[in-house]
Amino acid sequence: MTQESPEPQQPTFDGPPLSLEEELAAAKAEPEPGPSIETVNESLKDGLNRCPRCGSTDVQLRASTGMLVCLFCRHEWQEARVEEEFGLGEGIDQLEGTVIASGAGDIAADAADQLTFKCEACGAEVVVDTAHALNARCHWCRHTLNVNQQIPNGAVPDAVLPFRLTQQEAVAKIREFASKRRLFAHKRFKKEFVPENVLGVYLPYLVIDARAESQYWGKGEIQTRRWTEKQGDNNVTYYAADVYQVARQVSFTVDDLTVEGSSERAQIGPANTNNIINTILPFDTKNAVKWNANYLVGFTSEKRDLNVEAVRPLLEDQLLSIGRSQVRASLGRFDRGVRWEQEKLDVGGSRWVSMYLPVWLYSYRQESNGLLHYIAVNARTGETMGSIPVSQPKLLLAAFTVGTFLEGIAGAILVAMA
Repeated sequence: MTQESPEPQQPTFDGPPLSLEEELAAAKAEPEPGPSIETVNESLKDGLNRCPRCGSTDVQLRASTGMLVCLFCRHEWQEARVEEEFGLGEGIDQLEGTVIASGAGDIAADAADQLTFKCEACGAEVVVDTAHALNARCHWCRHTLNVNQQIPNGAVPDAVLPFRLTQQEAVAKIREFASKRRLFAHKRFKKEFVPENVLGVYLPYLVIDARAESQYWGKGEIQTRRWTEKQGDNNVTYYAADVYQVARQVSFTVDDLTVEGSSERAQIGPANTNNIINTILPFDTKNAVKWNANYLVGFTSEKRDLNVEAVRPLLEDQLLSIGRSQVRASLGRFDRGVRWEQEKLDVGGSRWVSMYLPVWLYSYRQESNGLLHYIAVNARTGETMGSIPVSQPKLLLAAFTVGTFLEGIAGAILVAMA
């Protein structure tokens, strides 16, 4: 129970809380568009991308090194890092407006997913379904054809972060994760668990730099007195506190804030246990390289289906949360805490880059309720998280056993005290 003292004369502060009309007007005010960034890899074109040493098209990623390797002559190389190539690590504190890289542009509603290429080696027509892959083999000459030019359906990003963990290393991580939870796992899951079936997938993300200023208004309490009174058989504790109007303002920048570019991953739906992918963040996005479809050979991918405007509310929520954490250190004198009642965010500038990030994924659908369980491995750091179907009888038995054990201990203590 709280007994508040009358509020004292409040100190003045800049920027009084906004009215509802001002809040709505501020919410509608969007930053002006800034200069776009062209991230197309001009050295590559759609179709045959040959090894620079021998001309073979049998090129793929070697996960153990993060390099592209020619399977014919064993030559290895890699694309340049986008951080340096396009200056993405610079000028965050000077960003103005909304800067969108070419691979993060708006998705055209009528953009086709299937593209048809004419194989330069034999002249055959090859269809690439960009909704699921950005490579295809010519069925006549076996050359690999790649999609390297950005298309308006969200399939080709600005950059790619290559796999670092091999499938064998990912399998070991998944086995270790599942083995720690086997005691309560459903028996059917244990019987059908085959971690060797893990799939390497590139997931679409928007990576954001931003310059922002946030303001917060609320009330903070400083305790002045505390006492306990007897009420029947109970002791009730009261406190008195001085209540102050609190205002804080902070300017800050964020570098490489990572949000999902897929609507299916950005939401928690009833058909999924939860958004497991978020729990294996962060990725070392500073090491992302210029787009080259050869990095996707042997892996699957999901194309981006969210535009910048659809993701902007999520960015603003995260920026407000970052601002709150920034001002927390200045609130130490309010020992009863601070309750924020209003907050305002001004995004002075932001920069948006589309990027594929690598994940090893094992999935299992629970037939009894239709839930889809995932175990995901960050293919850069090895961070592993997931969910497995549990056996309810085993959980109930464990709870009953622990409860009985604690009850026995309590009884033994009472007997000893008697």
